Amino acid sequence: MDVKIRSKLWIEVDGLPVFGRGRGFLLEAIEKHGAINQAAKEINISYRKAWGYIKAMEERLGFKLIERRTGGKNGGGATLTAEARQFLLKYSAMEIGIRELVDEKFQKIFKAHDL
Repeated sequence: MDVKIRSKLWIEVDGLPVFGRGRGFLLEAIEKHGAINQAAKEINISYRKAWGYIKAMEERLGFKLIERRTGGKNGGGATLTAEARQFLLKYSAMEIGIRELVDEKFQKIFKAHDL
């Protein structure tokens, strides 16, 4: 029997959700595609919802996450700011650290008692 534990990590500001795995996927998809619309399609949410997440994150975190380019000869697009890239790296490090701690604690508590 392969038993595993799972945990979720998210960040709140004043009790309001700001960032978690799903919003991380959104930012990563924007970085990959260079467009909010394509990113939203990849993670299966509407453009409007994606834009709402971005606005809420920026307001609650207090810094810009996305640089938008309006259309024109080469079309529009979006890229992550340097601050957004740093934030993603820090969040990822936190997620890995939490997972390691939870796995270690699980092993100590549950494996010692053979479930």
